[in-house]
Amino acid sequence: MRTADLVIIGGGMVGLALVASLARTNCRIILIERHPFSLSQEGLSYRISAINGTSQQFLMDIGAWQHIPTSRLSPYKSMLVWEKDSFARIQFNQDDPEIQSLGLERLGTIIENSQIQSALWQQVTQQENVEVIYSLSQNIGLSDSGAVLTLENGEMIIAKLLVGADGANSWLRQQVKIPLVSRDYQHTALVCNVRTIEPHCRTARQVFSPDSILAFLPLNDPHLCSIVWSLPPEKAEKLVQMEAQAFQQALTIAFDNQLGLCELISERNIYPLTARYARDFAQPRLALIGDAAHTIHPLAGLGVNLGFGDAALLGNELRQRLALGEDIGDYRHLRQFERRRKVEAVKVLAAMEGLKQLFAGNHPLKKLVRGIGLTLTNQNTRVKRLIIEQAMGI
Repeated sequence: MRTADLVIIGGGMVGLALVASLARTNCRIILIERHPFSLSQEGLSYRISAINGTSQQFLMDIGAWQHIPTSRLSPYKSMLVWEKDSFARIQFNQDDPEIQSLGLERLGTIIENSQIQSALWQQVTQQENVEVIYSLSQNIGLSDSGAVLTLENGEMIIAKLLVGADGANSWLRQQVKIPLVSRDYQHTALVCNVRTIEPHCRTARQVFSPDSILAFLPLNDPHLCSIVWSLPPEKAEKLVQMEAQAFQQALTIAFDNQLGLCELISERNIYPLTARYARDFAQPRLALIGDAAHTIHPLAGLGVNLGFGDAALLGNELRQRLALGEDIGDYRHLRQFERRRKVEAVKVLAAMEGLKQLFAGNHPLKKLVRGIGLTLTNQNTRVKRLIIEQAMGI
């Protein structure tokens, strides 16, 4: 039987970030992960995230950002959003006065998920207060005094707090029967990498159509982009089965030929999109972070920022309790984390849903209203600043 202060189930980006945030504490941590980590850096991954300024600072503070090769960082300085077959468009530029006043060096940075995870893993392996166990969890028991986790080999671990960072289908969340509020977006995300004739000029672009949302996110090479194409499942399936040449033509047309002909340079992958929101983010002896607590629409790849916000706040709460010698698993101390992160998750979920609904439908009157609304917003520096502040996590 082993003992620990904290057991984290799930060694993805958010789980590792929480471990790294507790490096300079006396917290005894056990990290449970199904499979050994692979740090292979071969090839360019099509699973990417758009890291905002707040998440970048968090990753720097915990020592992970420094491990990401600069050649795999793709800062972007401009964002362009428009509606197909309409005059509705809005653009944000780093040089805009309202954005310069925020003191931002960039609007965000596109990074492959594998690079972020590798950097976090390199940082975690330097810590003396963490043990990694590669195993499946079998069952748990919770009491007023602690939590007991049983592994697949029968070994038992006693801890003060269990944290679920084990993804959208969280085993821990299911074990304690925390209900989910969920909404099927009735869309599937198609992801891949493409090479374009014209350079992307470090601009993140997104086009809304009546039944789809297509994002081109700039990579380090000026002619490479990672795409996230949200569309009805049957269309996504058809596109992923197309011959490469036909797919490239369809993609170029859908993107209004903004960057010239697109050349497919990776495999295509698809996955269903569902919004999820756990009823509880915390209970006595238990907390949920990242996709275990919430999932959002992958508009522009911003979802992981919400998870990093969970890890940053929970890590801060745990550091305070450890410094005071208090019980880190006491629900009284987890309530503030739960309340604040629930509010933030609802705000982001509502914003994503609102944006999706705003561009839904092809009625001429609705398109006219969208066009006028976005044109006015594009001219209102105060509103644009507020939008950037929200997106950047300020």
